[in-house]
This record gives sequence, structure tokens and C-alpha cells, in this order.
Amino acid sequence: MSFGRLERTLGAQPMSDINVTPLVDVMLVLVVIFIITAPLLASAIRLDLPKTDAAKSVDVPRFVTLVLEKSGQAFLNDKPLSRDELSSQLTQTAGQNPDTEVQLRADQAVPYGQVVELMGVVQKAGLNRIGFVAESAAAAAAAPAPGR
Repeated sequence: MSFGRLERTLGAQPMSDINVTPLVDVMLVLVVIFIITAPLLASAIRLDLPKTDAAKSVDVPRFVTLVLEKSGQAFLNDKPLSRDELSSQLTQTAGQNPDTEVQLRADQAVPYGQVVELMGVVQKAGLNRIGFVAESAAAAAAAPAPGR
């Protein structure tokens, strides 16, 4: 009877290193794809436009906020103004962009005549787009009452 050694030979040991070759291959393929597709995504016609003083700036606001308190005080973009100042500011805004919308917020206690008078000032300044801002009934019921 022959017996083999009592020592066991060690089998293959598990690898403790990460093989990064497939990761690098995938990353290189993605870089090549992005390099090829990036110019296609930003395809814009590049022009050297002539300069003139008559060209208008495109960063003009699309709307202004006009608030009328119950005391009759008017606010344009949260700045209190008299009727004459308001008229000149609105005329200047209409000169920059006649399509500017006026968002009118009037307290419910303001008499209708004052609101119509303010609308006349806006239209005389050259602005014809007026939007009336109101609060929804559901939002008013959910909001706490102001503590005055």
C-alpha cells in the first residue's frame, strides 16, 4: 500500500487585484463617442454680425409688476412712485420694448375707478398688454390671515 504525501498542495489562489483593462477600454470608447458627437450637438451657424447703435438689447424684461394699494399708492417693481413718475417710467419701458406685459395687482378694497385710471396711465405710456393678477380661492383659504 502506498500512501501519498499528507501535505496538500495549494490550489489556485483567488486574485486580489482588479483587472482595469476592460474599464480603460470602455472609457476610451466613450471618450471617442463624445468627441465625435459633441460638435454635432452644438451645431450653430457662427456669424460675425455688424455693429450698430440702433440694435436693441435682448435682455429687456418681459413684464413689469404694477401694484396698487388700498391707499391709492402705486408701486412699479416694488418701488413707490407718484403718477407722474409712474407715467415716465412706463413710457421708458415702452420705448425699450413695446410688448412688455404689465402685471397689475390691485387690492380688493381699491375702488374700480382708480384701477381704470391706472390702466389709462399704462395705455397712454404705450403698453397695451395688461395682465390682472389674482389669488385663487383655494390658496386664500389655506393661507393664514394677515396679522394687522
